[in-house]
Amino acid sequence: MQTLFNNIKGDRLIWAIVALLAILSFLPVYSAASNLAYKGTGGNTFTFFIKHFVHLILGFAIIYGVHKIPYRYFKGLSLIMIPIVLVLLAITMMQGTTIAGANASRWIRIPFVGMSFQTSTLAAVVLMVYVARYMSKIKEETVTFKASILPLWIPVFLVLILILPANFSTAAIMFLMVVMLVFLGGYPLRYLAVIIGSGILVLTMFILIAKAFPDAMPNRIDTWMGRIESFSNPEDTEADYQIEKAKIAIATGQIWGVGPGKSMQKNFLPQSSSDFIFAIIIEEYGLIGGFVIMTLYLWFLFRVVIVAQKSDTIFGKLLVLGVGLPIVFQALINMAVAVELFPVTGQTLPLISSGGTSIWMTCLAIGIILSVSAKREEIKEQEINEDNPLEILSEAI
Repeated sequence: MQTLFNNIKGDRLIWAIVALLAILSFLPVYSAASNLAYKGTGGNTFTFFIKHFVHLILGFAIIYGVHKIPYRYFKGLSLIMIPIVLVLLAITMMQGTTIAGANASRWIRIPFVGMSFQTSTLAAVVLMVYVARYMSKIKEETVTFKASILPLWIPVFLVLILILPANFSTAAIMFLMVVMLVFLGGYPLRYLAVIIGSGILVLTMFILIAKAFPDAMPNRIDTWMGRIESFSNPEDTEADYQIEKAKIAIATGQIWGVGPGKSMQKNFLPQSSSDFIFAIIIEEYGLIGGFVIMTLYLWFLFRVVIVAQKSDTIFGKLLVLGVGLPIVFQALINMAVAVELFPVTGQTLPLISSGGTSIWMTCLAIGIILSVSAKREEIKEQEINEDNPLEILSEAI
């Protein structure tokens, strides 16, 4: 065990924050999964606890393995992974899975293992690494819009178009994060305005085509529009069932909460262990518990910015921001949905909500961040050794 700790590199505060979030997730997941347990496993909630524990253990194994990889290798890996991700997304979409006539093709089943994998979460991480690679490559060059279309925007729009029919919120968040990253990378604002306009145009065309030919292309447009209408019309309690239950849970929790495992709304709130777990946390642990969780995410954001600022390369800076900021952004959206500041999106709370793929891909992103910070530590140690007279003397002897 001591050997393992000695081999852990990178920003120790990020390690601590991630470990705290993982530890704090166990009781809420165990409590919130009770309604799923009674529906699927005859009331055995411990099964969900063990499942969540295994997911987190595998997640930390991913963090450890990835953070040992020199981050410069991710440049080449992103080029290899983009075509693979496009193929996986195409296979996922062509499955044609529908729920109530809407496209629900988000997962593919891994052969021989029997596990489901949400391909869009992998695509999100790979795409951000790919964009960071391209922006670092052209940083010292004169950027032209025409030259950036094929190597940058074609892969971005292909990934988003393959995700859009089944998962609008993920596609929208990915597009926003890409726009943010290229802006930070120095992409000209006039070109960026064209891209944003093109994105809005593509979305409008997709909605019109999907509305005109609903049978030819199952989609979730009615679901999206229903959620937006529900958000803008709080009196529509039937369409706003999830939000109403979340608000009841938050109101019940007050300052100190009703206590661990004593939530009542977990029995009525759909997706209480994933999409709406923040409401359950506040019900059981009060505003104090919710504030602790939010503080940890903001602390994580602060450390991400610090690691990016200290990175010795443009690629390292953009890489850390590209994979780190979406984690915090997703967390804030999840919390905003629970308190009705944002329409329902289906986004989980990173490292807190139950679920395998979301946890593993979050851990993949964290491993990449730690890889960048580990490289900075290595350079710093080398600089100290070079300036150490005793080290120079020992080498001379």
